Amino acid sequence: MKIVISEFMDDAAVDQLRAQFGAANVVYDAAFVDKPEQLLAAAADCDALIVRNRTQVRGELLEALAKARVVGRLGVGLDNIDVAACEARNLKVIPATGANALAVAEYVIGTAMMLRRASYLSTAAVAAGKWPRAALSNGRETAGSTLGLIGFGSIGQLTAQLARAVGMTVIAYDPVITDSNPAWMDTGAIRMALDDVIRDSDVLSLHVPLVDSTKNLMNAERIATMKNGAILINTARGGIVDDAALAAALRSGHLGGAAIDVFTQEPLPASDVFAGCPNLVLTPHIAGVSAEANVRVSSMIADAVIRELV
Repeated sequence: MKIVISEFMDDAAVDQLRAQFGAANVVYDAAFVDKPEQLLAAAADCDALIVRNRTQVRGELLEALAKARVVGRLGVGLDNIDVAACEARNLKVIPATGANALAVAEYVIGTAMMLRRASYLSTAAVAAGKWPRAALSNGRETAGSTLGLIGFGSIGQLTAQLARAVGMTVIAYDPVITDSNPAWMDTGAIRMALDDVIRDSDVLSLHVPLVDSTKNLMNAERIATMKNGAILINTARGGIVDDAALAAALRSGHLGGAAIDVFTQEPLPASDVFAGCPNLVLTPHIAGVSAEANVRVSSMIADAVIRELV
């Protein structure tokens, strides 16, 4: 059996695969994703391919996987994988469902608290002998504010639990989860319509996949309906938020801040879209990647690949 790993994976999980299949049969290069010709060559006779979010399992690469039986996804989003085409080839796609939920939930709550307080960007000024105390004394507490969640799957539900623990009211929209689902009672979240969640949130966090119905979901019109001073957080997928509309809302002061972890093109190209935007946090698709989450995600996928191939 030959296993190809095209992006970074926890060393212990790689060693687990080597112990099971032999060191020579586990081809691991965290930079394979940026070496398409080498990746194609390695994939041509592999039995399993393990990827994160950047490797595009479609087109030439999918054609190369003629022998493969499984694609392991070190994460949960599947928009980089042509799942239907994989299934047509009897190629099983396995995401690490739930393994990085805590990392994402903590990112959401942590950035929400930081952006609402708006007091953590003064290090250089204070170190230089300045004392911007008056300017930074109007930060807002998190307790008593309202967190809105668009998407209420496992990550949204865990985010709701953390938010309730710090005193937030939680409202959520999810067209799939019915009124009778116990998740509403378990988390204390209030189910509302999409437009109501957007309108009533002090912090709005996105937890939906990128599909036709969610593309540009947060466009200029919807951003305009958000509360003045509200915070927008996107840890879901690039393309759900209109970047130009978000930047304009930050510059105008309509929004109080934003944290964006995902982008239509990754790495994010150098651009002036976000130049000069106040209270903006940009991170390189790492909301679900912590040391602990990487161990959980990697171990889950290693176990799943072994079960499929042995």
